[in-house]
Amino acid sequence: MKIRLGVPKGSLQDSTLQLLSSAGLDVYTNGRSYLAGTSDPEIECMLIRAQEMARYVEHGVLDAGLTGLDWVVESGLEVVTVSDLVYAKQSQGKVRWVLAAPEDSPYRKPEDLAGCTIATELVGVTRSYFAKRDVNVNVEFSWGATEVKPPDLADAIVEVTETGNSLRANRLLILDTVLESNTQLIANKEGWEDSCKRHKIQNLALMLCGALEAKGTVGLMLNVRREDLQNVLAVLPALKKPTIAPLSDDSWVAVNTVIAETKAWEVIPQLKAAKAEGIVEYPLNKVVA
Repeated sequence: MKIRLGVPKGSLQDSTLQLLSSAGLDVYTNGRSYLAGTSDPEIECMLIRAQEMARYVEHGVLDAGLTGLDWVVESGLEVVTVSDLVYAKQSQGKVRWVLAAPEDSPYRKPEDLAGCTIATELVGVTRSYFAKRDVNVNVEFSWGATEVKPPDLADAIVEVTETGNSLRANRLLILDTVLESNTQLIANKEGWEDSCKRHKIQNLALMLCGALEAKGTVGLMLNVRREDLQNVLAVLPALKKPTIAPLSDDSWVAVNTVIAETKAWEVIPQLKAAKAEGIVEYPLNKVVA
């Protein structure tokens, strides 16, 4: 059995390959090839633009693929959503497709754009957005550099953003959010019915989610006398509940937990003040609930 996995080529490629590596699946790319081997002999990868991923998954060229919810919705194709994977180029959160117009324009809400031209890569979703509001607009496909098109080439745009910085730099005002999106692991419907392929894809999803959950977190190990345990536990912002294990000296216990990496700076001195000893902070590759 062989699973062919689609990896988004372009802006998400590096972060996706890093995520796969963190999950334990190393991908061996060649700059001249769209095919890539992996550390798992049952999985090979194909580098495909995110915009086309749903089509190749739906057609069965790929058994599974990583792409944005936005492009799945835009395609209108039927695929299985295996898992949400909330990561992006810069942040670990969702991205937004927003309706934006020039700051000095009269447009302040979607209804103000009746009869206007909207430039976007997300044509189908944008048309549906305005149709639901009964606003008649002309939606044109944009090949890129969409932010620079108003006011000469379009009255407004629908564009993806993580921070809004690029829109502000081009003196554009966000009027509304058209769609929130994040990366998803999707699968071919027929392949999903194959129990062996499904098991393999589900395991991949489990490891990817575990790698994402571990980002920005660290593990803490420490020893503490039983009489001081409650003071230590009061300091720890545990993921759920810390693991407490007895030591060879029954008057001491070992404590294991997971915290946000940004909290370690303030938590570790507090733990020391609460009489914890042998405090060890260590990186995490995966956290599987």
